[in-house]
Amino acid sequence: MLIIMLQAVFLTTGLVAGVALPDPLINDAGQKIASVAQWPARREQMKQVIENYAIGHLPPPPGNVIGRELLSKSLLEGKLTCRLVHLSFGPENKLGFDLALFIPTKTNAFESPFPTIVQPVFLPMPGTNSWENVVKQFAEPLRRGYAVVAFYYQQCGADKPDYRQTGFFPAYPGYDWGDLAAWAWGMSRCVDYLETQPFVDKSQIIAVGHSRLGKAALIAGAFDERFALTAPAGSGCGGTGAYRFNGQGRGGKEGLEEATKKFPQWFGPHLPEFASQVEKLPFDQHWFMALVAPRLFLAADGLSDPYASTNALMQSYLAAKPVYELLGVPEHLAINFRPGGHLLASADWQAILDFSDQKLRKLGPK
Repeated sequence: MLIIMLQAVFLTTGLVAGVALPDPLINDAGQKIASVAQWPARREQMKQVIENYAIGHLPPPPGNVIGRELLSKSLLEGKLTCRLVHLSFGPENKLGFDLALFIPTKTNAFESPFPTIVQPVFLPMPGTNSWENVVKQFAEPLRRGYAVVAFYYQQCGADKPDYRQTGFFPAYPGYDWGDLAAWAWGMSRCVDYLETQPFVDKSQIIAVGHSRLGKAALIAGAFDERFALTAPAGSGCGGTGAYRFNGQGRGGKEGLEEATKKFPQWFGPHLPEFASQVEKLPFDQHWFMALVAPRLFLAADGLSDPYASTNALMQSYLAAKPVYELLGVPEHLAINFRPGGHLLASADWQAILDFSDQKLRKLGPK
């Protein structure tokens, strides 16, 4: 696994630019957070700021998630069970979406309960493809003893400007959340269901997503402490990359101005107000990474990704790391760069699973 931590190089870049990111360890009263005991209260303050200015306000957990199995199929000569489950929840149980569950029966001596990956995906599952073709997307985690739960993200909210007429939104008219928050909220509803399933190791649930769904995974991990590991890939601007180091005049690639103009449905209503004054944001994206602490966090990016700035990610990493250091777990925060562009590559899976095996499953180095 190629974990790159070039603090000296990238920190110099930030200093030359004269840009400072809002300190997650300075509370709303301007006081320094200096002890582990002070962190939970500061964490709640940060979540409020992020809801106010970045993603909008999320409704509380519905508390009534139930799953109905639609089908079950055995594959790979009995080594894998595939299940399609419909979740229902919310007011009068009228909300819901489908999950595709991929559960190893026995893989390389790993037996149930399994660490379980929750991943929103870009196509309906299993959709028009056969189950065998769908399974290929998750071959590496399944081979290594992970279960995978996938769902089509637009069941939670359509990825278009009139999103408020779709998915979860009509049931919660009093909330100003955007699509990214709704997709993340859907990931948490998956966890509600997984907590009832015997094949799941409840202490080893992992949030994974790529591109805009990496942004959703970032939010899910920041706001839901049941995710033991948060691993966004290629999430770029609005994801792991600091806004202050993205966009024209700030390092290039996609910036806040472009993201909020092209995809207004993703964010809360107040983020576009900062498009011409990014330096006045009361937070930046490193706060999401800090909110995961002391749990595990790994960001995976391609060095040639046209949407993700390596420097913006490094700046977020550097600014979030003091929180992990305060909590005594600096090794729980990591990033991985690989050659290549904007895709969830096999090298990304390798990095995520190696990190998980070492830090979460305690299996030793790969």
